[in-house]
Amino acid sequence: MTPTAPQLRRSLLDWYDQCRRELPWRAQPGEVPDAYAVWLSEIMLQQTTVATVAGYWRAFIDRWPRVEDLARAAPDDVMHAWQGLGYYARARNLHACAKHVANMHDGRFPADEALLRGLPGIGDYTAAAIAAIAYGRPAVPVDGNVVRVLARMHALPTPLPAVRTHIMRLAETLVAADRSGDFAQALMDLGATVCTPRRPRCPACPWRVGCAALAGAARPPRRHGRVPVDPLA
Repeated sequence: MTPTAPQLRRSLLDWYDQCRRELPWRAQPGEVPDAYAVWLSEIMLQQTTVATVAGYWRAFIDRWPRVEDLARAAPDDVMHAWQGLGYYARARNLHACAKHVANMHDGRFPADEALLRGLPGIGDYTAAAIAAIAYGRPAVPVDGNVVRVLARMHALPTPLPAVRTHIMRLAETLVAADRSGDFAQALMDLGATVCTPRRPRCPACPWRVGCAALAGAARPPRRHGRVPVDPLA
């Protein structure tokens, strides 16, 4: 029997409560997430690994503990602190966004996705991440991990831009107002630690029941046009 959306949410959150990654920017259970901490981590994590970002995130928070502090920083100081993370447009947008939030939003990041997308350096994914994780809004930030998980769950063709919109719609069917921030982070963690690109740990997956890719993994490879189906790599 195919699990329902509420069943999938419940099983994923139960797994997350036991297996969540401990990340320096992630609020502990019962704590109120800090939108500044969430935003800073999400900008740094664009095209950069968690292991690399952790030290930089701590250094930024120690030096500029509030968005107003970062807004007042000299541009050269921000660029120097960013050295080693690469993609320096992110650092320029980071500083511009901090100034905008400090000056135009009284130092508080908006909770609305549309308003967040209007800030420098914030696109669809980052806006959804801040809205869900920091403010509990029913949004699902769809990154590469989430694309892979949902593509496998539904045995979709190998994730390509053409199917991303469909995957975003699938993600929206799973989200709910209750613990939406935890759900977003759980889905990220599932892709990062269990449903990995190569040799996924299917026996440890809370969604192994109902995963179409797992059910069909023993079948001969098929092709849909020129797009190969992911055989759980």
